[in-house]
Amino acid sequence: MTLTALHEEKKKKWWKWHKKNPQVWVLFQRFTFEAIKSGRKNYSHWAIIQRIRWETDIVTKGDSFKISNDWIAYYARYFIHTYPDYKGFFRTKPLKHERGNQHGIIQQKEEENRLKAEQRFSNS
Repeated sequence: MTLTALHEEKKKKWWKWHKKNPQVWVLFQRFTFEAIKSGRKNYSHWAIIQRIRWETDIVTKGDSFKISNDWIAYYARYFIHTYPDYKGFFRTKPLKHERGNQHGIIQQKEEENRLKAEQRFSNS
């Protein structure tokens, strides 16, 4: 399966979860607009999700997780899609499938680092 196909599958899974848990989107918008009204030019979408986690005890209807870290980037992108005047408020990185070959290079470096760490551990 290609990275693009994996991404599409993941995005569909997020959208299904999102529809079952509308309270997350309501709070994401509320807390983001609070940050905007405070005068911030940009802010962390991770911090917004952490605030949701902190201030609520979410009873989800989706899978066994509450708010997966995998969904955070989708909420930031959905906010910008819904409110294009705030493009740039969240600083998002390209998703894996958007990075093209760079993703393969990163995976190769991670594997090299893992092997080096294993060698250091086994030599000590």
